[in-house]
Amino acid sequence: FSRAYSIVYHLRPPTRVRKVEPAGEHPVELAPPGALRHHHLKTGALPAAGDAVTGRVRLLTNADVTLWRCRPATDQSELYRNARAEEILFVHRGSGRLLTHFGRLDFKPFDYVVVPRCTTYRVEFDPGPRDLLVIESAGTVGFPKRYLNPDGQFRLGAPFGERDLHGPGELLTLDDDRDTTVLVKDGPRLTRYTLAHHPFDVVGWDGCVYPFTFNADDFEPITGTVHQPPPIHQTFETPGCVVCTFAPRMLDTHPDAIKVPYAHSNVESDEVLYYVRGKFGSRRGVEEASVTLHPHGIPHGPHPGTIVASRDQTRTDELAV
Repeated sequence: FSRAYSIVYHLRPPTRVRKVEPAGEHPVELAPPGALRHHHLKTGALPAAGDAVTGRVRLLTNADVTLWRCRPATDQSELYRNARAEEILFVHRGSGRLLTHFGRLDFKPFDYVVVPRCTTYRVEFDPGPRDLLVIESAGTVGFPKRYLNPDGQFRLGAPFGERDLHGPGELLTLDDDRDTTVLVKDGPRLTRYTLAHHPFDVVGWDGCVYPFTFNADDFEPITGTVHQPPPIHQTFETPGCVVCTFAPRMLDTHPDAIKVPYAHSNVESDEVLYYVRGKFGSRRGVEEASVTLHPHGIPHGPHPGTIVASRDQTRTDELAV
């Protein structure tokens, strides 16, 4: 009651619940900590399984954020709601619709689909490939404060603006008085609610909390005469993590510029990259759908040979999250 909210107008009370039953758990299985070191995970060959919810494979997790990969094999048969976390579904491949009580939200490749906590939804894919990176955030997903003016608008000069954000279109307004199940995730705990009617019986809504999309190809990179640090790629932020878009861009224009990132240590965060498309100039051996983890406390930087190879480059076509 103290932050952003939306008011949703239902045909029937959303509290008409016929049954509540446990639906198991999605347990957190942690690998032994081992040594503090860099990691490279190749997820491109991950087998297709489950749907957009049940097919998720947890890769990296801490108290603030969990990263999942998902290659759905089937359509989502049951409505889903995350009661404790915000979700960002990055669409690596595929197109379709996010169906929610706010209405229909179309998505396409390279869209970030931002889903506020407690949004009931079903992902519906078009025929073709389906490939997702899922970012589950314990904190509320918002935009960097430096991008916003005191009135809440994006500042002129920010790498994207309101015109690049797309909210739900038409309402669904399903007047269906039949039992409908919703799988609710509350941390690792899963609960199945059977409602006495379909929860998409909404005739209108207003407010500032709703799902939306932003396409990575609409990110306008900030460049300079020399290499710019990673915060210029920032797209979203939460209290515990930030999400950046490494988009195709012009490289540094100074004649003596080194056009790949300088070696650095992360002292307050872990750095994770998900490689989407193109050739990443500072890395050798990475491929599409590679995930690299550069943990806090130890340095990382360009691979041998990449500095020399970058000298004559004027542009990069890489896309990474």
